Amino acid sequence: MSRPASRAQRTDRPRWTDAPERAALRAVYAEVDALLEGWTCACSRAGVGASPQAQCCHFAVTGREPYPTAIELTEVLHAVRATPPPKADPRSLPLVELRPCPLLSAEGRCRVYASRPFGCRTFFCDHAEGPGGAGRPPRDAVNALGRRVADLSAKHAPRDPGPRPLVKALAASLRGRA
Repeated sequence: MSRPASRAQRTDRPRWTDAPERAALRAVYAEVDALLEGWTCACSRAGVGASPQAQCCHFAVTGREPYPTAIELTEVLHAVRATPPPKADPRSLPLVELRPCPLLSAEGRCRVYASRPFGCRTFFCDHAEGPGGAGRPPRDAVNALGRRVADLSAKHAPRDPGPRPLVKALAASLRGRA
């Protein structure tokens, strides 16, 4: 009696690690990272309360949350599965009122930094500071790269409903309902 084919064998798609879609997404990520080389944000340096964690990683502080596309969520989930889960300090309670990003480690660092979504890379913040005192990130170029991510996602998952809040998308995906 033969074993049923695995999901990867049934779909004849390459594993995500080797997928052309992943290579294309990472190439766009490299472009946005190069475009914003030297940019920083006062919120990243200021921390939250006594914590050195970036304010943008605390969604209740900023009132914003990344909305990854299907292809970005696939990349994030790939990185999450390859990274050990965060070690919680049993003596401390989570800072629920700050809504910290679930991808933060106990030390406040992004556990999937190389795979973080487009929205986490692009300084859509009023406090962004560019090299040499530049005041505003190059929005037209950033938006063009964002459209390329959306196009890649549409090819990757044509039936996907589009970007959705990171926390809900992660929760649903990790429960098995992407």
